[in-house]
Amino acid sequence: MLPDDYDQIDSTVRATLRDVLGLSEARAAELRAETPLFGAMPELDSMAVAGLLTEIEERLGILIEDDEVDGEMLETYGSLVRFAAAKAPR
Repeated sequence: MLPDDYDQIDSTVRATLRDVLGLSEARAAELRAETPLFGAMPELDSMAVAGLLTEIEERLGILIEDDEVDGEMLETYGSLVRFAAAKAPR
């Protein structure tokens, strides 16, 4: 079951990817749950991951622990949004 604020979290993660990675509005709008991220999106390299996660933390008011960051979480757009939604305060 998705949290009530899932759409807001989706919008925030999408906007954060757009802003941090410099994606166009159109490219950010095309992101789907199955869209591959890390390893498939050239803008999202290991250096960009830290900035992206820090910005997601700030915008959503969550804390992402170092041991929570893994390839699975960054595998697809959907996995990143689900991770952020799970961390969001209820």
